[in-house]
Amino acid sequence: MDFAFDARTEELRRKLLAFMDEYVYPAEAVAEEQRARLASPWDTPAVVEELKAEARRQGLWNLFLPDAEYGAGLTNLQYAPLAEITGRSPHLAPTATNCAAPDTGNMEVLAQFGDERQKKQWLEPLLAGEIRSAFAMTEPEVASSDATNITTLLERASDGTDEYVITGRKWYISGAMNPDCKVFIVMGKTDPDGPDIRRQQSMVLVPRDTPGVTVERAMQVFGYEDHSHGGHAEVIFDHARVPVSNLIGEEGGGFAIAQARLGPGRIHHCMRLIGMAERAIELMCRRAVSRTAFGKALAQQGVVHNWIADARVAVEQLRLLVLKTAWLMDTVGNRGAHTEIQAIKIATPRAVVDIIDRAIQLHGAGGVSQDFPLAELYAAARTLMIADGPDEVHQRSLARRELKKYL
Repeated sequence: MDFAFDARTEELRRKLLAFMDEYVYPAEAVAEEQRARLASPWDTPAVVEELKAEARRQGLWNLFLPDAEYGAGLTNLQYAPLAEITGRSPHLAPTATNCAAPDTGNMEVLAQFGDERQKKQWLEPLLAGEIRSAFAMTEPEVASSDATNITTLLERASDGTDEYVITGRKWYISGAMNPDCKVFIVMGKTDPDGPDIRRQQSMVLVPRDTPGVTVERAMQVFGYEDHSHGGHAEVIFDHARVPVSNLIGEEGGGFAIAQARLGPGRIHHCMRLIGMAERAIELMCRRAVSRTAFGKALAQQGVVHNWIADARVAVEQLRLLVLKTAWLMDTVGNRGAHTEIQAIKIATPRAVVDIIDRAIQLHGAGGVSQDFPLAELYAAARTLMIADGPDEVHQRSLARRELKKYL
């Protein structure tokens, strides 16, 4: 295993670091000021569009997509250090480079499973950053950690039209509050009584303006509405109808498509989490050398030394595990990297939450305020202990895989 950056990765890292320093970090405060003056809190601040234009001009665009026909053609190992850099400003940099969830996963689905018409209608404008999208899977009425539980129905119309009738309720549908969100990928059951519980589900494309689709409300995360990601909405599908041609792949293929989508999504989250941890460590160190308590700088307090040292050790360990996982995904595929994908999904959010928590503690009241990004970073990192499968689901699967060797 060789994790050294190749020439292309080094060049992109150099450009991306400069882009962050020159454009992204200064834009963080500007975006908040502009958002306060917008007609709707869900509208996109002008500075975000300026960042997108500059990122595209510099070739820092669609870096996440390994398919060279549609994206940058980078391997997971090449993309990992770039995603880490964007994770330092998770509410701006991924969007600026068109590498923000849930659009990334939706573009991967369309590139891999969509037909030519679907790619033309939805993938191309997503790749161009002209529209946003949402992925509608999680439901409030069932334990969505088990995707076979979903109850939304995709029924063939009984009136002879070649359509699906969609009925169900979804929530925490990221990006759905954004007015630029033009399409949902909806997972529901086309064969709810089928003998194979993993072949009951299918995925369909549902335009946002489809009659019967109602974006009911924005769901908060630790009191945040997460404007920068387009919110997390509750969405009702009340006999919404779409053509059968909007089916992605085949009927019964929804569960498999979801698994194919979530593997890269999980590692992308972990890559960005490491960047969030690095931002927290930087803020911790700056605070430690600039504040005095009980006659000496915080940087001279033994407990602060422990926090900073432990944070550095944790980040270095996590980075190596994430790079190993990326390397395995590139060399033996997602299935071959299954154990490592689950390991990073368990370990990374936990460790990063702890690092950010220490940084908050070091900042005192400022740590929980809007004057520093730490509270928002904490909310984002803590949420990732639930998103894309809660820790306990991954622990269960990982333990079973380990035990299987001895049974």
